Amino acid sequence: MSEKEIMTDKDEAVASPDCEETAVLEEAAAPSEGDAAPQTSKIKTMKERDLKKVVTAQRVFKIIAQVLLYLFLGVMALMIIFPFYWMIISSLKSVQEYELPIPTLFPTQGIMWSNYVEAVKAASLFNLFKNTVIVGVVSTILSLVITVISAFVFARLEFKGRDTLFAILLGTMMIPGELFTITNYVTVSKWGWVSTGSGNDITALQGFGVLIVPFLISIFYIYLLKQNFMQIPNELYLAAKVDGTKDLKYLWKVMIPLALPTLIPITILKMMGAWNSYVWPRLVSPTKYHLITNGLRTAFQDANTGVANIPQQMAAVTLVSIPLFLVFIFLRKYIMKGVSRSGIKG
Repeated sequence: MSEKEIMTDKDEAVASPDCEETAVLEEAAAPSEGDAAPQTSKIKTMKERDLKKVVTAQRVFKIIAQVLLYLFLGVMALMIIFPFYWMIISSLKSVQEYELPIPTLFPTQGIMWSNYVEAVKAASLFNLFKNTVIVGVVSTILSLVITVISAFVFARLEFKGRDTLFAILLGTMMIPGELFTITNYVTVSKWGWVSTGSGNDITALQGFGVLIVPFLISIFYIYLLKQNFMQIPNELYLAAKVDGTKDLKYLWKVMIPLALPTLIPITILKMMGAWNSYVWPRLVSPTKYHLITNGLRTAFQDANTGVANIPQQMAAVTLVSIPLFLVFIFLRKYIMKGVSRSGIKG
């Protein structure tokens, strides 16, 4: 045997124990097929358990969030409804029960339906209602005419400085309305529309005109309707001009019917604004031309003591609130639809 073969045999003899030890360690470290299956199932079980915990936590959080949401909505609903409830039950109480130190949440001394009859007589509700209807209807019609024509001009007609002028008009919306009250009062006073007595020194045209004219123009309504007009394709207008159609005819035949969902809420809101008007009529109108909100404020005060009959006043307020409540109940979808349509262009 050669020297090289002897050295190779020695190396193999020396290396063999290490190889055997490494193989043993590898066999010990490598799990068998029988051990791998339980470990995999344990991992899956742990993952499923963690997933269930996450899902359960999400469900609990969602339930808590819904409970808090409905609790908040319930509290806000009570805050809104309670004044109306208090108005109605107060209108059914006697003066003595209303003035008790501890208020009652329901009439305990009898239901006083007579408060409504006395309220109609004391406040002259029919005359106040007539004045309010005249001012509301006339101002709404004239305001609609001005609003429609102005919105059409800014939406369709092309002239120099159009956008600048419209931006200036929008800027006036940032001015508080109270500031306009001063300038409007000075203007109508110079025109001789403000009565200095009981109202006999001015005509009916002046008495109602002072309540109507200062508020015929609403920049907000013009902006609202202009946005709706801009949704109508301009190709219709150009085609109508090619056919020789006049602007007013195109406005009446095409644009107004298409913008009806916006015109309806504008009409409703304008009428409601006239119905609820208080400060301006109180400032410029004599008692003869007072609106319904003004009459409710002063009609129930005792001339000697100055103390108001609150139950009768609440009865009158309830009667006055019924028309607005019915308008909102039956026409609220038109209000929401018209406002939402006007904010979308395309």
